[in-house]
Amino acid sequence: MMAPRAEKCKFGFVGRRVRCGLFLAAIALPAAAQAPDETLTERPTANPGRPTVSTPATLIPVGYLQFETGYLGAWTSPGLSSQSSVNEVVKFSVAPRLEFLVGYEPWAHSTLGTQSANDKGGVSLGVQGLLLRNEGARPTIALSYFRSVYGGNAPDLDIGSSRNSVLVLGSGDVKGFHYDTNFLFNEVIDTATHRAQFGQTLSVSHGIGGKFGLAGEIWHFTQPFLHGNAVGSLWALNYNARKNLVLDGGFARGLTSTSTRWEVFAGFTYLVPHKVSWH
Repeated sequence: MMAPRAEKCKFGFVGRRVRCGLFLAAIALPAAAQAPDETLTERPTANPGRPTVSTPATLIPVGYLQFETGYLGAWTSPGLSSQSSVNEVVKFSVAPRLEFLVGYEPWAHSTLGTQSANDKGGVSLGVQGLLLRNEGARPTIALSYFRSVYGGNAPDLDIGSSRNSVLVLGSGDVKGFHYDTNFLFNEVIDTATHRAQFGQTLSVSHGIGGKFGLAGEIWHFTQPFLHGNAVGSLWALNYNARKNLVLDGGFARGLTSTSTRWEVFAGFTYLVPHKVSWH
């Protein structure tokens, strides 16, 4: 659905470098779009990581940029009445087994009772490596790591923020159904107190005719500072407009008293149809 949200800290030098990197990626797109060795009839295929909480173990095509953009509305979360936010994940594969990621939340509007605020969310940098490729019934296995470089000011939802995250990812296909499952090991911080957080996710998807697909998911995260557990289910519909463009929308329902009660979301995944040209 997105990368783990970053813990709150000062922006500093590293954060400025992240903004510069995002700017350079943006200005590189026109050059990529003019790469002479690609044609519009040979578009590569997008590999969406949204809108589910689970992240696919498989990587995007080598040499391409993928943007995952979405809106999230949430109601009744611990310490929050509601929150609306925009989130973005940018992916770039540099080799068949290695992918880099940037996740950030440029805007969030939060309310608590009669009070409201507009804030910036966090920025995380990540890397994902493929350990085992899918062969027949054997799943694809990958390992990824995320590090928070800017925490922002936006309040967190039920699962909080992490400074460091390690994920073990698995993806595969069984009898026409596709599944993605993640095991997460996070470091969460409240003031000077560090705690370990553990999470498990499982999403299952299937085509339902034409260009449409349906996904269902369940997830669980420990909440070490609330002494609780966040458990939720998600349902999403996707439309494959083109090979490199996938639209999505759906809702999620929290299943415990410390889970966000309702979430709705909509967005798209766009794989730039030409390889990035560095010359």
